[in-house]
Amino acid sequence: MVKGKMSDRTMARQVLLFISVLSLSSVHGQVSYSILEEMAKGSLVGNIAQDLGLDIKRLKSGKARIYTGDSAEYIELNKERGVLLIKERIDREALCGQTTPCALHFQIILENPMEFYSITVEITDTNDNAPVFKRNAMTFEISESALTGARFVLERAIDNDVGINGLQSYYLRPTDHFILKPNSKIGSSKNVEMVLQKPLDREKQDQISLTLTALDGGEPQLSGTMQIIITVLDANDNAPVCAEAEYTASISEVAPKGTVLTTISASDADQGPNGRVTYSISNTAEGAAELFEVDETYGVMRLIGNIDYEKMKHYEVDVQATDQGGHSDACKVIIEVMDTNDNKPSINTMSKTNSISEDATPGTVVTMMNIQDPDSGENGRVQCSMNENIPFAMKSTSNYFFTVVTDSDLDRERDSEYNISVTCSDEGVPSLSSSVTLTLQISDVNDNAPVFERSSYEAYIIENNTPGLSIFTVKARDADWNQNARVSYILEDSSVNGVPVSSYVSVSADSGVIHAVRSFDYEQIKDFQFRVKAQDGGSPPLSSNVTVKIMIQDQNDNAPQVLYPVQTSSSLVAEMVPRSADVGYLVTKVVAVDVDSGQNAWLSYKLQKATDRALFEVGSQNGEIRTVRQVNDKDAVKQRLTVVVEDNGQPSRSATVNVNVAVADSFPEVLSEFTDFTHDKEYNDNLTFYLVLALAVVSFLFITCLVVIISVKIYRWRQSRILYHSNLPVIPYYPPRYADTLGTGTLQHVYNYEVCRTTDSRKSDCQFTRPYSQNVLIMDPSSTGTMQRMQSEKNILDEPDSPTEVCYF
Repeated sequence: MVKGKMSDRTMARQVLLFISVLSLSSVHGQVSYSILEEMAKGSLVGNIAQDLGLDIKRLKSGKARIYTGDSAEYIELNKERGVLLIKERIDREALCGQTTPCALHFQIILENPMEFYSITVEITDTNDNAPVFKRNAMTFEISESALTGARFVLERAIDNDVGINGLQSYYLRPTDHFILKPNSKIGSSKNVEMVLQKPLDREKQDQISLTLTALDGGEPQLSGTMQIIITVLDANDNAPVCAEAEYTASISEVAPKGTVLTTISASDADQGPNGRVTYSISNTAEGAAELFEVDETYGVMRLIGNIDYEKMKHYEVDVQATDQGGHSDACKVIIEVMDTNDNKPSINTMSKTNSISEDATPGTVVTMMNIQDPDSGENGRVQCSMNENIPFAMKSTSNYFFTVVTDSDLDRERDSEYNISVTCSDEGVPSLSSSVTLTLQISDVNDNAPVFERSSYEAYIIENNTPGLSIFTVKARDADWNQNARVSYILEDSSVNGVPVSSYVSVSADSGVIHAVRSFDYEQIKDFQFRVKAQDGGSPPLSSNVTVKIMIQDQNDNAPQVLYPVQTSSSLVAEMVPRSADVGYLVTKVVAVDVDSGQNAWLSYKLQKATDRALFEVGSQNGEIRTVRQVNDKDAVKQRLTVVVEDNGQPSRSATVNVNVAVADSFPEVLSEFTDFTHDKEYNDNLTFYLVLALAVVSFLFITCLVVIISVKIYRWRQSRILYHSNLPVIPYYPPRYADTLGTGTLQHVYNYEVCRTTDSRKSDCQFTRPYSQNVLIMDPSSTGTMQRMQSEKNILDEPDSPTEVCYF
């Protein structure tokens, strides 16, 4: 295509200005400009400040800007000069095409105060485009026998300019044989037509060359041309003849599209179009037309589809050679398809199992498969293999049939699942293969007994424990699965010191937690052992057992026991110390034991009370009572010492013992003194007895009085609830927080109330009534609103002789 441009265009192009101020005010104004297309960037469009009557300062202070919406900006505002300039080169044809008029619409926005002005810039056309034809040349083949007046349509020219600059006229040169059809409307939708006005003669001129020129009306005038080449055709009087009646070809089934099979050749004695032969496929087998094609000019047969040896091994195609006059000849093409290894073996699973028991015997069939390869010869021979290191093998039962069988023992605990990959390969070159993966689950068999985490257990528990206390947990695991791995714990029968072990401990069947059944006493039993059996849920069940040893730890639960001196109430024991005893004289030794063990049994001694603390001391470790000074005559004969024996437990326990010491040199002196001491002791014992007896009597009297008072209160309360047999109205008095006796009230307590009524003079001042029901409502004073209904075991008003007295006025 040729596009003409004006070469003498200058940068200082005159601008045609059309100012149309429709409304210049503070709100809105409109200015229109007209410019030529293709003006240079930066060219002046107009003085917008002057045309709008605006000061340049106002443009600056109002932050004047151009608003174009979503369209491109071809015009820019120079606020320093107050003018509009070309921002981008404008091509009217690109902007508006054939639309007229062509204009740009935009607004100028100002702020403080806000104003806007509408600007219209009309783009006028220049003759910058010459008429052009889509093609540089057109060719026609016209028979020399064509009639005068025959019409031939020519291609129209295109001029992007509009108006007078657009396309205006055509002319054809030379005009010896052809002329343009007169009265062709320029710009109409009809094409230009060429008319044959003089018969053609191929023998005189076999080719005619014409030139079609299109002109526009611009200044300067621009034009475009197209060559018209006419070939004069000879009359057809000869038929084509094929070089061979039958062609043969062979092709591989994997040949790519476009592969040449053969070339068909035919000749025609005529010249020109009459001697030009075209080739086409005529009669073929079904589907062959989609696989093969023949070049209509050169007779080359090519592959255009995908052929498959397994579908069709042989094709026969008829090819027809035809000249322009309709004369024709035919030949046959025989195509042989050659096999290639283009098919992978197909693995079809006929039957399979998803799971197999781990006790399955070797040789058990897991899967049966059928292997097929549609190729022929070695390309169709298949060999199959499996992945290694699995207890399975593949066997061939017959041609193309295979089975997968177990070839060794299975163990679910070692491998619970197998992914069996079967790969089948053919013997073609290159070899093709297919593979399939079979997932096989190994189902469990109860072949593993539970195993304890330890070979034996030891546990400690402190004596005086709470019955039911959890001591510790035994744990066993079973390598089997599901029900076969569900472990239950059982306490095996045995005895401890002749007592069944089940009276000492129990075992939780589900968790294996061992609980103490009784409270243990370290002083009675220090340790014992038993066996726990873990049994799975298989059929038959498997089990194992373990020895558990329980060691009881001591607690300081026993106070020391004094063995000497012996404390009796019937006789008095005294230790004699001669008045000549020196310092450190051993008076006696307090002997005590503690049945606890360890530090709970470590005893210490100290003197708690003494008649004369300055005379005696007690060894803290051995309990020996010794004198700490010389005995003299002033020391009393009767000396009473109170010794405390304390163990080392936490908390500690203690015992006290009274030691009587006689400081004398002769036995008669001791006897006279301690006789009075015995009488005093008996007197003290009798006094203690009477005090205890008096306390018991007083307590009994207090409890008796309390019971009597409560009984009287209950009796009076029941009297107040009696309803009287009378037709006179009863006027109750409702104290605060009264509660409905029928249970429908909302208050918290029940109150008694008195009923007064008049009666006949013939009746006594007191009447007796019966209650309507034996059901009595009792309200707990501490209750917050819940009443309990109680059935009286015996109502005092059940009998006529058991009245309730009501006073009348």
